[in-house]
Amino acid sequence: MTYPEPSTRPAPAEGPPDPPRAAPWHPEGPHTAPPHGDRPYPAQPYADRPSPARPRSDGPPPAQPYADVPTTQLGPLPVGPPTAGPPPAGPHAFGPQPEQEPSAAGPEDGWRGRARSYTTPAAAVAVLVVVALLGMGIVSRDTGELDIPGAGTTTLLRSVFLAALFLHLGEVVGHRLARTVPGAPEVRPPVWGIALSLAGAAASFGQIVQLAELGNMTFTETYATDPGGMLLLQANAFLAAAACTWLKRPSWAVLPLAVVIFSEAVRAHPELDTPEIGIVLTTIHLTASALWTGGLVYALRAMHLWRGREVPDPSAGAAPGRTLLARYARMAAFLYVALAVTGTFSTLRRLPLDDILTTAYGRTLLVKLALFAVVSVLALVARARLRRSMRKQSGRGRTNPDGAARAARAEVVMLVGVVAVSALLTVVPTPSW
Repeated sequence: MTYPEPSTRPAPAEGPPDPPRAAPWHPEGPHTAPPHGDRPYPAQPYADRPSPARPRSDGPPPAQPYADVPTTQLGPLPVGPPTAGPPPAGPHAFGPQPEQEPSAAGPEDGWRGRARSYTTPAAAVAVLVVVALLGMGIVSRDTGELDIPGAGTTTLLRSVFLAALFLHLGEVVGHRLARTVPGAPEVRPPVWGIALSLAGAAASFGQIVQLAELGNMTFTETYATDPGGMLLLQANAFLAAAACTWLKRPSWAVLPLAVVIFSEAVRAHPELDTPEIGIVLTTIHLTASALWTGGLVYALRAMHLWRGREVPDPSAGAAPGRTLLARYARMAAFLYVALAVTGTFSTLRRLPLDDILTTAYGRTLLVKLALFAVVSVLALVARARLRRSMRKQSGRGRTNPDGAARAARAEVVMLVGVVAVSALLTVVPTPSW
């Protein structure tokens, strides 16, 4: 195919000129049109340089925006057409957020929060050790009674024995009580049952060793005596309770712990005149003491663990932690009556009224009654604050759950003092009529 020479081409028809065409945009640079009207192509003035889309191999990759934001904070994207309803709430929702009611009990963080969490256990241990080591010398001063060898060590071992019994039984009952609280978190306080039972067994074996040394007897001869046989039974029962907890059957530990309580009641009442009455009274007294002390400790542990995880149940009208403490308070009211009645009858059976101030047993009993009165006042204060807190929460007022918890923690420290004095009461000589 041949083309005519430029001079022989026909002249174009007259008409308005064509509007200039805009060059299409290209990220590599400006565009130019070809000289003969063909399709425009992009100019590449930087063809000898690497493309910015490819990351260089001699350096770190470019930072991506929002790469450090967890996807759980951004939330899922909506699927489907928008529907009518309230706007989404949360820390990442758009628009003004509703004002949250400030909580009176802030999160316990920092060294002050850790110090507050360790204050109650440290005070309880200090009270137990001081009463065990110094109590015998104080109450037996100027009484004319014979000194009991190893009284301080025996009191300390018996204090550990009673504390392990009370806390383990209270943990079993408190765990079942927490399961009945509506809206309670699934998490539960760590299980102390194995450690407590092993501590109780060690305290029982320690008393066996001390009894053998004081009586200059072998272990076989010590087991043959009534006190040694009861201590051996208690140690084995504690080991059985630890095995139940280790086998993930903590409720089964109630049976061996009941054996511990009954054997202690038998050991503490060796009198020949109507020992059955004393055994029944002591069994009820020890059971009520264990449920009161151990149940309160478990309730406070659960409240501390549930703080910040509680989702109040509208039907319950209170947070799960306060609901658990309220249910424990109702149970503790019956336990208080049982303790008062059995303690009064046991005292009248064993202590002449004329020997209250002149014997170590009578003085120890007065100290126990004084501590029990302080515990009663603290219990009333804690329950009054708890009712006031729940009433304010039901009225949507500002609440302070720490008010009842502080009084309850002070009550725990005083209850540990009662346990230590009770252990001392089993060591001092019993007056005779």
